[in-house]
Amino acid sequence: MILALLKPPPSEDELSAAEFRALFNQFYKPIRNYIYFRCADVDMAEDLAQDVFVKLWENRGRIERKTVKAYLYTIALHLTINQVKRRQLYFRYLKERPGDRDFDTPEKLAEMEDYNRKLVGVINSLPEGGREVFLMNRLEDLTYNEIADRLGLSVKAVEKRMSKVLRIFREQLGTEI
Repeated sequence: MILALLKPPPSEDELSAAEFRALFNQFYKPIRNYIYFRCADVDMAEDLAQDVFVKLWENRGRIERKTVKAYLYTIALHLTINQVKRRQLYFRYLKERPGDRDFDTPEKLAEMEDYNRKLVGVINSLPEGGREVFLMNRLEDLTYNEIADRLGLSVKAVEKRMSKVLRIFREQLGTEI
């Protein structure tokens, strides 16, 4: 009873629990997939998608309903960037740390390094929007129309991004994907 007196009543602008549930049901999977396309880690995508909705709930009184979708994707982007930076720092630490590494053979190590270098090179050369469109199309089997709707782009813009990505793969890997 005392806590009820201390907590201010919800304002008319504040998202209700029912509205929050509806937004969660509508956007959780697309947000999780959006994060996955950026980090390529299913577990991280699940965790960060949940964090996005925690932030939504925490800021429910300051969010305009007409911009909630943009808010969700912006929070997802920032959380993902921060987490990827933390992960890179962690892996740099592991790489520089002397210790008990268990490698197969020098040939295997050289093969792995060559493969990783080539893969990272191709991925890093992809334009940000192109990488996102490519992964949505190839991994989630979304059509160009669905991708355009999800990203707020025209179908022609999606086609152009995909064309650029496929050209990059052909040029750098010598294969059609």
